[in-house]
Amino acid sequence: MSGEEAKCKILVTHPEVPQAAIELLSRSCEVIMCESLPTKRSEILEKSKGVDGIFWGGHDALNAEALDAAGPQLKSISTMSAGIDYVDVPEVKRRKIPLGHTPIVLNDAVADTAVGLLLAAARRFHEGRLKIETGSWETFHLNWMLGQDLRGSVVGFFGFGGIAKTIAKRLSSFDIDHVLYTTRRRASEETELEYKAKKVDFDTLLAESDFVIAAAPLTSETAGVFNATAFGKMKKSAVFVNIARGGLVNQKDLYEALKTNQIFSAGLDVMTPEPLPTNDPLLSLPNIVLIPHLGSATERTRSEMAVIAAHNVLRGLAGEPMLSPAY
Repeated sequence: MSGEEAKCKILVTHPEVPQAAIELLSRSCEVIMCESLPTKRSEILEKSKGVDGIFWGGHDALNAEALDAAGPQLKSISTMSAGIDYVDVPEVKRRKIPLGHTPIVLNDAVADTAVGLLLAAARRFHEGRLKIETGSWETFHLNWMLGQDLRGSVVGFFGFGGIAKTIAKRLSSFDIDHVLYTTRRRASEETELEYKAKKVDFDTLLAESDFVIAAAPLTSETAGVFNATAFGKMKKSAVFVNIARGGLVNQKDLYEALKTNQIFSAGLDVMTPEPLPTNDPLLSLPNIVLIPHLGSATERTRSEMAVIAAHNVLRGLAGEPMLSPAY
C-alpha cells in the first residue's frame, strides 16, 4: 500500500495481540490499539469509529452494534480464532464486509491438547493425583486404578474437519482399530481410506465408539447435542472429550453421567460458562479432566494466528482475497 492507502486505520481490539501482527499492520496502516485488559466493550466501540479495518482479537460479540459503531467506511474484518460463533456472520455478510478467521494453523496445537485430554481421562490421571493427595495410593491390589486402552479402540468424531483429522492422524500411531464420524457431508473416499474412517449417524457413533470426541462448530443444530439421551447411548466404558465449544454439551447431564458412572470419564478444554465457576459440580468429580481452554495456547500457534488475521485484514482493505476467508 502507498499514498492514501497508507493512511488506512486499523483497530486492534485486544492489547495482547502478538507483536508480529502489529508490526505487519503498522508497515502500511495506522494502528489503533485497545488498551483495557480485560477488554472493555465501550473502548472497542469508541475507538472503532471511522476505522477502515478491524483486527478482532477477543471473543466479544461482533454484531450490528459493533459494525454500526465503526461506520459505513469499514472495509475489512478478521478474527483471531477458528470458531466464529460470537460473530453475527449474516449481518457482516449483509453489509458486504469481507470477514476472515484463522482455522488450520491451530489444528496441530488443538489436536495435541485433545490427545492429552483423551489419555489423561482414559488413564485416570486426575483421579490418580487425588489418590496421592489424600493418602489413598494403594499398592496391594493387582487391579487398582485400571483405565481404558487406546489400542484396538474405536474413536468417534462428532465433526470431521481439519482439527478432527489431525487428531485422528495422531491417534493412528496408538494402533486404534478404526474411526467413525458424524457430519452433514461424507468425506472423500481417499480421506476415509487414509483414516480408516466411516460415516455413521449420531446414534451409531455413540453406541459403537470407545472414545467420543466433540469437534464440531457450535450452531443452533449442534447446541446441547451431548445431553442425557446421548450419554445414555454411549458405552459405560466410553471416554468423552470436548475440544470444540462448551455449548455442545449439557453440562448438568454430563455431570450426572459421570457421577453415576454411566460413562467412564471425560476431558474438557471448553465449557460453559468460561471461566467455569469455582463451585461448579464438575469440579467435584474424580473422573473428569478439566483445562481452561488451552487448545491453541502455544506461543508459535498464537503468533501464526495473529499474522494470518493481520494478512486477512490487509488483503480485505486492498480488495484482494483473504488468506482465510470465513465465507
